[in-house]
Amino acid sequence: MAGKIKRLIDKIIAERSKGDEMLARIIRTKLILKGINPEKYSDQTDDDPAIIRQLEKVLQDMHH
Repeated sequence: MAGKIKRLIDKIIAERSKGDEMLARIIRTKLILKGINPEKYSDQTDDDPAIIRQLEKVLQDMHH
């Protein structure tokens, strides 16, 4: 399956920024600092289980 990483990144940015573009840029920068460049992933990008686990952890941390 492809595109799951892109969907997770989009979900993280949407939930954390709540539509604030400046906050969305900050979140993208934080993801880059964690080694995940949002610009690198598209709906056609093959899913990497390690990246998916890392993004799922970010989502879990947001909800706790």
